[in-house]
Amino acid sequence: MVLTERRLPPRGCNLGSTQRPVHERAAAKWRTLFEPYGIAAFIKGAGAADVTPLLAQDATVAGLTPDCQSYFDYHHTTTDTLDQVNPRELHLGTAALASLIWLVDTQGL
Repeated sequence: MVLTERRLPPRGCNLGSTQRPVHERAAAKWRTLFEPYGIAAFIKGAGAADVTPLLAQDATVAGLTPDCQSYFDYHHTTTDTLDQVNPRELHLGTAALASLIWLVDTQGL
C-alpha cells in the first residue's frame, strides 16, 4: 500500500493587539468565511520575535496557526530554507493570510 502525503491548510489565525481583543471580533465576523477551508481557530496572539516589537507601537499583529504535523521538521533549524517548504502548504498559508489582510483592510477590526 502506498500512502499519499496529505498537506493541510493552516488551522487558524492568531491576532494580537494592545488595544482590544481583536481575535474575538475577527472570529465573530469571519469564521464562517474561513471554516469551509479548515481554518476555524481565531486565537489571541502576541506575535513572535519578528513582530513582537510592533505590539509595543500599538500595532495589531497576525500570524497563521499551522497544522503542526510537519511544521517543526525544519522550523528554526539550519535546514530551515525555502526549498524545504511544501509548495501546497505555502500556497494555502499565503491565501489564508492574504484573505485575512484583505478583510482587515476592507472591513476593519
